[in-house]
Amino acid sequence: MPTPVRRSRPGGGRPGHEPCGGDPAGCCNDSDPRRRAGGIRARGTFGAAGVRRLCAPGIRARGRRAVTAPVGIILAGGRATRMGGGDKGRLILGGRSILSHVVDRLAPQVAAVALNANGDAARFADLGLPVIADGVPGHPGPLAGVLAGLDWAAGQGATHAVSVAADTPFFPCDLVPRLLLAAEREGQPIALAATADGRHPTFGLWPVALREDLRAALAGGLRKVVLWTDRHGAATATFTGGDPDPFFNVNTPDDLDRARAWA
Repeated sequence: MPTPVRRSRPGGGRPGHEPCGGDPAGCCNDSDPRRRAGGIRARGTFGAAGVRRLCAPGIRARGRRAVTAPVGIILAGGRATRMGGGDKGRLILGGRSILSHVVDRLAPQVAAVALNANGDAARFADLGLPVIADGVPGHPGPLAGVLAGLDWAAGQGATHAVSVAADTPFFPCDLVPRLLLAAEREGQPIALAATADGRHPTFGLWPVALREDLRAALAGGLRKVVLWTDRHGAATATFTGGDPDPFFNVNTPDDLDRARAWA
């Protein structure tokens, strides 16, 4: 079970950046492109030289051993049928692609970032991220992306991966520490994000140790995320809603218009 990180100083963050309790953009924006691309690693552990910006209030790790930092996986393997096909993450929001917003929010919270996407990986070359395809044929859904992420995480020497959706540009800046804390508090191997509307299963903390079980489940035809997570036990990290909703995802042209009004 991963142990959440202790903040290096009250409020967290580097000079000139808002703490996670403040402006979300200030919390997540980072001028260092290597950080935004996940290129700066956490040196294998949570600690002063490790994960940056895990700044959820109240998280402590006093007296506990350092653990391997989670990596991040952006799930972009869907076919975007309600948007007419193509890569939703490439749509422009506030002068930048939705994927750029997602990377900027995730990269400061994890050791490294990869993109799960199918098809020609070269179309994402500008992001500077590893691109990993589903290992299960037939577009079986987000669990295939989670499995691809766990296989990649194992190669990175990580014990856990955190997944986010590629079409959700406003997710919380403290997603990762809150998932870690929920898993520890509830004693569960998996943690999923939730709001008053229910769970958001594409936003989760996943242990590498369960990847073979997930592989077997997918081979047996399982597709629904919560059917697999509930089989093993999943903690819940509950977030409050807002304007915008932190888990608002862009599925349709109308959704894109709404997101542009918020950006």
